Amino acid sequence: MRVLITGVGGFVGGHLSQYLIRHIPQAELHGTIIAPHEATRLTGVACHLMELRDPQATLELISQIQPDHIYHLAAQAFVPRSFEDPWETLENNILAQLNVIQACMKLNFKPRMVIVSSAEIYGVVQPHELPLTEESPFRPTSPYSVSKVAQDMLGLQYYLSHRMPIMRARAFNHLGPGQNERFVAPDFALQIARIEMGQQTAEIYVGDLSAQRDFTDVRDVVRAYCLIMERGVPGDVYNVASGKAYSIRTLLETLLKHSTANIRVVVDPARFRPTEIPVLRGDASRLYKATDWRPQITFEQTLLDVLNDCRERVQQERKVS
Repeated sequence: MRVLITGVGGFVGGHLSQYLIRHIPQAELHGTIIAPHEATRLTGVACHLMELRDPQATLELISQIQPDHIYHLAAQAFVPRSFEDPWETLENNILAQLNVIQACMKLNFKPRMVIVSSAEIYGVVQPHELPLTEESPFRPTSPYSVSKVAQDMLGLQYYLSHRMPIMRARAFNHLGPGQNERFVAPDFALQIARIEMGQQTAEIYVGDLSAQRDFTDVRDVVRAYCLIMERGVPGDVYNVASGKAYSIRTLLETLLKHSTANIRVVVDPARFRPTEIPVLRGDASRLYKATDWRPQITFEQTLLDVLNDCRERVQQERKVS
């Protein structure tokens, strides 16, 4: 079996590739990367340096690999960046996916495909609308979430119009070791680690702490993607969520509880987003029924793993400097 993971060099792609190596050792893994250094972090994956926005390059890749399964993860995933350059996010996220699907169409391939959408498409909701199901309306609040609506609907459209075996996963917030520090948990954890190492004054800078999110460990998330690939129904969409919402304040307090330093919290207005979604909490009943998936890693364990990972990163930075 040949498997293609687009965006394998990213946070989720790296965890997915390692999960597949452990659990489907007979699979031949391929992945797309956008920078040569990404390949050095991956083992057991044939990495292809390429631009998915190039339709000819994408066609040649699909023709070469002839994948049985495609996990389409490649995307610009940082919400604030989408406000800074909306078209970059829209073009990158929509065109890359369209090129992958159209390449399969032109080559008359019909691999099973999992397309990763996002819970950001549900936008601002009222308390009585929670938890969010797959039938909840779309209310995108950022160019990023607009791009994810488009990706989601393109996946559905190609299933309906061409019976492409595409499943869609609407992932709620996920976190874990290796995440980019632009995201909230590693941002806080790296600040804590630098304070512990004496590289930063004992103040941690934060934005809005009131927002509540449905967090799932990335290692549970990639397991869900694999189960959707294996047991999901083409054309269907699945929320990937824990069903529990934690405030960013709780996330911060949990990290601080595991710190060896006495740290003061400082609110930085520059860290606030133009629009903020107060609460996101998902209902993953459809995924549970289809695959028997359940989250296995607790919120506190995930954050401890994130903090320890960030401590190791800071130690490595210190060695290099």
